[in-house]
Parts: sequence; structure tokens; C-alpha cells
Amino acid sequence: MRTFTLAWSIGRLITAALILAAVIGQFTETVSHAVALDQAVPTVIANFFSYFTILSNLLGAVALIVAAVAALRGIPESTGVAVLLASATTFLFITFAVYNVLLRHLPPAPGAAESVPWSNEIVHVLAPLLLVVDLLFSPGRRRLPWNALLAIIGLPLAWVAYTLVRANLIEDPVTGTPYWYPYPFLNPYGPAGWAGVGLYVAAIAVAFVTVGAAVVAVTRLRTRDGARSIAH
Repeated sequence: MRTFTLAWSIGRLITAALILAAVIGQFTETVSHAVALDQAVPTVIANFFSYFTILSNLLGAVALIVAAVAALRGIPESTGVAVLLASATTFLFITFAVYNVLLRHLPPAPGAAESVPWSNEIVHVLAPLLLVVDLLFSPGRRRLPWNALLAIIGLPLAWVAYTLVRANLIEDPVTGTPYWYPYPFLNPYGPAGWAGVGLYVAAIAVAFVTVGAAVVAVTRLRTRDGARSIAH
């Protein structure tokens, strides 16, 4: 078992390194493009880190690193680490679904940086799938209480509020419009207006609750030993 834990921890660190490399690769391309076109680089950087995809992947990398280091030191998975992993898994799975259903075939906005192909596939496909594998098979996974779902859905709700408030306070450095939304389905200036945004937000909220509950349920099904349970 110790050998398996060691191998899994190394795999987690490799996955985290891939995620960070992908984020850095796209960040470098985005900033270089902004500099070349004399765009507002500070705003471009702030916008880059305002994408839920980027935030989810960074959270996933942090969760994997913390979990791997703890396991390598022989420390049982704590509640905080378990919630961090569950949150990252939920967010990245939703990222995978939304991107491949709604966004994959959309062209970049005129003047925007191109997606780095290998980076794009890591953050939207490989990382989410590896986090799901980690949820299903990682050793020493802690059983989560159902109220962990509140922590899991808290960040997406905060991100939506942040996005909708910030959007009209900045100018899009690419198009020059007096607003910037990271995803077209959040843009009320589109054909569907605020009604469309509301429907998308409601649908995504349901998805977060559903996926988050499924993730918590898996941790509970995987750890039936009452001695390791942190809630009944």
C-alpha cells in the first residue's frame, strides 16, 4: 500500500506540473500577444485570471500538490484537503462539460490571442479527467459530510457575482467595448439579453450542485469505515 501511495503521489505532482505548464504556456502567449498589439497589459492579465477555467485549474494544481505532499509525509488526508480536492474535481468537471458543449468550436474574438492547442487540451480535457480518476481511485480519500457541498458551490457563486460586477467596470482591451465578459453566455449584451444570462447561470448552478453532490457521494461510498468518517 505504501508503494501505491508513493506512486499515486508522484502522479499527482506530475499532473499538477502539467496543469501549471499549460496555464503558464497560455499566459505567456496571451501577454506576448497583448504586448505586440499594444493592448492594456495589466487588464489583459487581470482578465486572464478571471476565467473560471484558469482559476479551476490553478485550484486543481494546488489541491494535488498539497494532497501529494501530505501523503508523502505520511499525514492522513485532512478535511480541508478533502474539500479542496472535491472542489477542484467539481469545478474542472464542469469546465470540461461547458467547454466541450458550448465553447469548443467558437472562434476567438478578433484581436484576441489564439489558444495554445496543447495547453487548451490540458486545462479543458486532460486535467478534468485526471481529477475524476483521482476521485475514484486515489488512496486514503477522506469521507466528506454533505454540508461540504456548501463550501464546494461557494466559490462558483462568488465568481459569478465578481464577474457580473466587474464586467461593466472595465474596457475590453481587445475590442474596445466598455465592458468585458469572459464567456459569451454571461454577456447580457448578446441576443438573449439578461434573460439568457439568467437561464445559463441557473443551469450552471444546478450543474454545480449536482456534480458537487456526486463528488461528495463518491467520497462517502469509497470510505465506509466509520473510523475514518468525519460525519454521519
